[in-house]
Amino acid sequence: MQILQPAGWKRPKGYANGVAASGRMLFVAGQVGWDADEVFRSEDLVEQIRQALRNVLAILDAGGARSTDIVRMTWFLGSAAEYNARLEEIGTVYRDLIGHHYPAMSAVQVAGFVEAGAKVEIEVTAVLPDD
Repeated sequence: MQILQPAGWKRPKGYANGVAASGRMLFVAGQVGWDADEVFRSEDLVEQIRQALRNVLAILDAGGARSTDIVRMTWFLGSAAEYNARLEEIGTVYRDLIGHHYPAMSAVQVAGFVEAGAKVEIEVTAVLPDD
């Protein structure tokens, strides 16, 4: 197992940002919309999704993976109504960062987040291609 810690990020407390296991699988812990210094730069849902996806991509990169290696995503949302009302904007951000790659996904509304100020948390599993 390899713990994935992007260069320059503060080390998290009580979890790993990502773990590569079984030689070919990569697991990304839920990423919220804060930056590498664990600061929320926006209270806007779409901007937090943009940052959370950037965080996912940074961790994938640290493990030698790309967005096309993602096989599963789980989105935890503070408000399903806000998410549904902004789907077009969210889709644009998703395609800008992930491309036209659509893995298995789940989205659920949750009662709250551990990190105060979070509006979304995104968890990813990726499978690295065989050499």
